[in-house]
Amino acid sequence: MLKSIRILLAIASSLDYEIWQIDVKTTFLNGNLEEDIYMWQPEGFTTKGQEHMLCELHKSIYGLKQASRSWNIRFDQAVRSFGFLKSPGEPYVYKRIQGAIVVFLVLYVDDILLIGNNIEVLSHVKSWLNNQFEMKDLGEANYILGLPIKQCLEGIYISQSKYTKELLKKFGIDEGRTLSTQWQPMSNLTKTKGKSVDESKYRGMIGSLLYLTASRPDILHAVCLCARFQSNPKESHMSAVKRIFRYLKGTIQYGLFYPKNENFSLKGYSDSDYAGNIDDRKSTSGSCQFLGDCLVSWFSKKQNCVSLSTAEAEYISAAFCCTQLLWMKQTLADYKCSFENVPIFCDNISAINIAQNPVHHNRTKHIEIRHHFLRDCVSKRKIEISFVPSQDQLADIFTKPLSSETFASIRSRLGIMHIE
Repeated sequence: MLKSIRILLAIASSLDYEIWQIDVKTTFLNGNLEEDIYMWQPEGFTTKGQEHMLCELHKSIYGLKQASRSWNIRFDQAVRSFGFLKSPGEPYVYKRIQGAIVVFLVLYVDDILLIGNNIEVLSHVKSWLNNQFEMKDLGEANYILGLPIKQCLEGIYISQSKYTKELLKKFGIDEGRTLSTQWQPMSNLTKTKGKSVDESKYRGMIGSLLYLTASRPDILHAVCLCARFQSNPKESHMSAVKRIFRYLKGTIQYGLFYPKNENFSLKGYSDSDYAGNIDDRKSTSGSCQFLGDCLVSWFSKKQNCVSLSTAEAEYISAAFCCTQLLWMKQTLADYKCSFENVPIFCDNISAINIAQNPVHHNRTKHIEIRHHFLRDCVSKRKIEISFVPSQDQLADIFTKPLSSETFASIRSRLGIMHIE
């Protein structure tokens, strides 16, 4: 869901849309029940002489397992009757497009986001929602799924600085030195026979950091690598996690920035670290996708199989990137934004040749068939795979440790910067 929210934020920032937030009061009490459900009379509200009688529920209540489903059904019927259409790819996103007027409605449990380009229409939608349900108008959106956002003239900032400070204090790393990178260059973690550490604390630190990657993609690779050793962490693994916290201590105010820009193109970067895992020699795939100058999606993942060549590792990584771009194309098509020949930038010429070669030759028989859909997408001109020099490969930050200078350069180009 966060990915779809980031796409909508990128659209809102680029096209200068308004973003409002509404809170639904007593959400789960709005649902209508279709089943026959009975409950004991609540304590303190029993009828004398009829204590043995049951109450038949006509509406949902908190604690009822059908409550969330009945609320969503009720809300879906209401907004559809008002002219909204549900996005085929995202069941919690509704759209209403009438000529040049665009309104998006996003529902997450009891939080509603209204995004649109016409203030009068947004006010009308808000008034209608308030008549249908008991609402609390929160005005301009400041929080989205727990992520603080800041809207200004230059664009939209997404930052979890407060959460970062709480993490540092919680794990006792709020004092001491800071580090310029979250990882040492030319370093890698492996299974060791060192002294074991507190497993529950280690897992707590990893879980907290994974939530932070929602706005800090610069730590994703290091956190995912440390997450592989949660079953039996050693001192070396704990030291690596603490190094991430030391890096965060010096970059507390950093976050994602979505600038206002007329550039509204869709593109992706794909990279891999061939045989980077010392234990099983599997490669790591890394990718990031941009909508204009806004970073909206990223991932770092160890490949399932052992690649026999650098070209194969890069080709598999590009296939992963292709799936993300195709999903984004479909989602954006629902928002009346169409793209053709979306570029994927790769720094391996052999992988590009495999994707562009229409002949299924012997050199690629060892590659799993499911990855060859990339070649099919290239031939149908849905995707265009292009070469990019290694120094301009932004996905490097998701696959391998980098020097301080390279790391800082890529971090800035991803739109991760200091936020006042």
